[in-house]
Amino acid sequence: MAYQRPKGTNDILPGNSEKWQFLEETARLLFQDYRFQEIRTPLFEHYEVVARSVGDTSDIVSKEMYDFYDKGQRHITLRPEGTAPIVRAYVENKLFGPEFPNPYKLYYIESMFRYERPQAGRLRQFHQIGVEVFGSENPATDVETIAMALDYFKQLGVEHLQLVINSLGDKESRLAYREALIAYLERYEAELSGDSKRRLHENPLRVLDSKDPKDQAIVANAPSILDYLNETSAKHFQAVQEFLTALAIPYEIDSNMVRGLDYYNHTIFEIVSNAPGFNGVQTTVCGGGRYDGLVEELGGKPTPAFGFAMGMERLLITLEAEGIELPTVLPLDCYVVGLGETTNLECLKVVQAIRNAGFSCDRDYLNRKAKGQFKTAAKEGARLVLTIGETELTNGVANVKNMATGKEVTYPLTEIYQNFPEIFEDLTELD
Repeated sequence: MAYQRPKGTNDILPGNSEKWQFLEETARLLFQDYRFQEIRTPLFEHYEVVARSVGDTSDIVSKEMYDFYDKGQRHITLRPEGTAPIVRAYVENKLFGPEFPNPYKLYYIESMFRYERPQAGRLRQFHQIGVEVFGSENPATDVETIAMALDYFKQLGVEHLQLVINSLGDKESRLAYREALIAYLERYEAELSGDSKRRLHENPLRVLDSKDPKDQAIVANAPSILDYLNETSAKHFQAVQEFLTALAIPYEIDSNMVRGLDYYNHTIFEIVSNAPGFNGVQTTVCGGGRYDGLVEELGGKPTPAFGFAMGMERLLITLEAEGIELPTVLPLDCYVVGLGETTNLECLKVVQAIRNAGFSCDRDYLNRKAKGQFKTAAKEGARLVLTIGETELTNGVANVKNMATGKEVTYPLTEIYQNFPEIFEDLTELD
């Protein structure tokens, strides 16, 4: 039988993987400008780390985690999101000491796993780019991190975006709002979906995040959490709005937005795409917010924190909907054409010499005719083509052609071995 990949996973093949590399490299360069450092956490994590962080009533824990008991009877889960493992690493490795910068800024580019119904942009193994900032309760941190996310989309050429923000307040504000929300929802309990009935008294804010149409109609008229913010929470959210305005970043407020994870408080946000290719349907491409209590929840000292994540699969779909093409062919500096079996060894030596000089280089291995080899060179985008035939081999020379200008020069092989950088510069300075 012919085996197939597991349901909800993808093979990222050459010709497509270059797009992923471009997204990753763009993120790394930008995040480094903002002084973020990369962190890589284990593929699997203790179940309790994720359950305590994300919340027992969240869909991730209650429905979607790939959890199991290992041979030591430890309860393990494949990593379903990035924040909880990073907070665990932050606490375990004491990244808050005086030798570390404060705030401490991290980014990650990693695979995540959730048992979901596969659909476009939502797979069982998916990939996220995300960031976390520890140690600053300054609302400027919220805005700077949001601005960085928007900068990333700008560098990719994405234009049709909308920033949506809300505040979940601090613990005191949420308790006051929780009581008011329960009182409102209890009037409609019989009409709520099964999941929302279960969450009504366990975690009523999760009802606001329901995708059930009947639930959505009910929560449309629910009390606004913004009416229950205490002075501290209201002041923080007002500052976020003022700072966004000062940076000329347009935004909208959605008081029913809660995000899907229980650890959020104060500022939360989503970046939504209205790309033409989505035909009027809004798609969330990035989301995050503040989670000031999570470090303490996982055994650390009280530490304010802020972060976001974006799914790479959904990002690629968004770029396609925007009509943005990412590079799929990496530029090739030189292609070596060998004509005749006797040139095989010399071609091998020349290719390796060019690579050792710091240039990308490829060659023919199938002893094809010149036309086929030049066709491959053009397909690979080679800037120079170096040809060695049996006559050139006898004379100790090679013909070098600039594929853009058509200029051709014959060089001794000894010069190619010794001075290829100068040859490359001379032949490509005008293309």
